[in-house]
Amino acid sequence: MSHVDALFFGAHPDDVELTSGGLAALFAAHGHAVAIVDLTRGEAASRGTPETRAREAAAAAEALGVAERRSLGLPDLGLDAHDAAQQRTVVECLRAHRPRLVIAPDRHDAHPDHIEGSQLVARACYLAGLARYPAAGERHRPERLLFALYRASAPPHLVVDITPVWERRMAALEAHGSQLGGGPAPGKASPRGAGAHETYLTHPDFRVEVEARARSFGARIGARYGEGYRTRGPLAIDDARALLGGAHGGGAR
Repeated sequence: MSHVDALFFGAHPDDVELTSGGLAALFAAHGHAVAIVDLTRGEAASRGTPETRAREAAAAAEALGVAERRSLGLPDLGLDAHDAAQQRTVVECLRAHRPRLVIAPDRHDAHPDHIEGSQLVARACYLAGLARYPAAGERHRPERLLFALYRASAPPHLVVDITPVWERRMAALEAHGSQLGGGPAPGKASPRGAGAHETYLTHPDFRVEVEARARSFGARIGARYGEGYRTRGPLAIDDARALLGGAHGGGAR
């Protein structure tokens, strides 16, 4: 595994595309080393097989311009931030990739895997920096940890303008065809034996909802499309010129 600048964690194979794919695409477009890590294979999903989802995840990463993606194979619907074995797995991943920035799921979410995944990654970011923590690899603690918002009611602490990569982000989402396409119309039963169970991702208005959320985040900063993030503690400004906006870091609009 290679060292990266930014490491994006999702609980399931399509979570990064739904929350932080724009930021991943922006980093990749600027030449930064980026990797995506899916905590689970999504084997408990109502649609698709783990093998299908793995192929879709690889195609989505390619659409984002991200060269490296892997799954840790932790149990879907069984993520546990207090499980020692799961902690060690994520710590070893962090020590292997040695990212400066980590993006994790946000805990303000209804899905238990998103809640546990958020806490699992945050805990692992701390443990990875302890010299005597019993896991493979040299100690490493990321400089920054951000939590990517999806359907959470919690307000963002910062919003990233993803307008330049919006089409790339949507192409990555569309790569997850087993989760999005071919579902029955709302209120109709799935064909017997077809496995095409209806979910909120197959609803005809799902893509409209995704765009509406991105437009809502973008409107907060005067951009067409945005992604929202939360952070623990203050976000340091190393270069004061970032507050002036423009070419030095995109501060206030």
